[in-house]
Amino acid sequence: MNQAYIWAYPNAGDTAIAALENIGTGIGNGRATAKGADERPLFAPLDAYATGMLAVGPPHRLYWEQSGNPKGVPVVFLHGGPGAGTAPAYRRFFDPERYRIILFDQRGAGRSTPEANLIDNTTAHLVADIEALREHLGIERWLVFGGSWGSTLALAYGEAHPARCIGFILRGIFLFSDEEVSWFIGGTPETGKNGMGWFFPEAHRAFASLIPPAERDDLLAAYYTRLIDPDPAVHKLAAAAWCAYENACSRLIPAGKGGRADSTADHYYTGALSMARIEAHYMMNRGFLAPDQLLQGVGALAKHPAVIVQGRYDMVCPIATADRLARAWPGAQYRVVADAGHSSMEPGIRAALVKATEDFKMLR
Repeated sequence: MNQAYIWAYPNAGDTAIAALENIGTGIGNGRATAKGADERPLFAPLDAYATGMLAVGPPHRLYWEQSGNPKGVPVVFLHGGPGAGTAPAYRRFFDPERYRIILFDQRGAGRSTPEANLIDNTTAHLVADIEALREHLGIERWLVFGGSWGSTLALAYGEAHPARCIGFILRGIFLFSDEEVSWFIGGTPETGKNGMGWFFPEAHRAFASLIPPAERDDLLAAYYTRLIDPDPAVHKLAAAAWCAYENACSRLIPAGKGGRADSTADHYYTGALSMARIEAHYMMNRGFLAPDQLLQGVGALAKHPAVIVQGRYDMVCPIATADRLARAWPGAQYRVVADAGHSSMEPGIRAALVKATEDFKMLR
């Protein structure tokens, strides 16, 4: 391991975090990085050189793909949601000349089949799937890259299989505490539990408006009931509203239509049901994790190099959670992006993630 790579600050306080914001992503040497580095683009688009479907127990078959250099540093990309799926753009966080890039769609998501299926769809099953894919591809160890729910899954996998991990690049940390779920779902002004609605009131009003007033004291349960309803007229409407709400809150500056979150069926898109149904399924079950399980187990990763990238104004996965993880994991680098929210495609987040992959590409 290249020890010069790791910059740890176990007792970092507010002053240190503010300093990190001021210097962007160049925290290794204490000097501000050049503007060009902070605005670095993604790598050029590229095609997968291999794809397949991996059977992981009935009824699930997982889509996987490889791109980049077959002899490069293996990296596995863990998508968010749960249920969001992968996209070709995610290959572009990695230098294709130096990385063997593995993307896959988790159970019920993306091109995996069956779509939006909840049978045997738990965190433990997904951790086992990652290990099955590693063995299927003949990889001894790999870098683990995950954002949002992908950061949750990366920690769960890493703590279960630390010897199989080179290191970690995590973004938008989510640990599946009750507080995080309550913040995301919100409530009503009457209950005083409005979560993201305090900052995106119009988006939350649209989200809540799909549910009759009598059910709004438990929006998660009300949505879950509709999302698992077999009638497309019911579950598509709920999925559209759920995804519109999350998308509206995911960027510091909302993209398109001013971030409007209309709960109408015409906002339904391919993949929305997987995203909403599976996400609600995990929230109803507290992520299939014990309270503070991932924080308590992070000691298993103490010797692994890691970068935590967090948008200061991330409303989907608030920064307090990343702060908790950084303080529990002294060896991890904690990079706060001052002018960003949750999305991995915001300029500052994107730059920090690409910088992290550039730093890691010499490791094996």
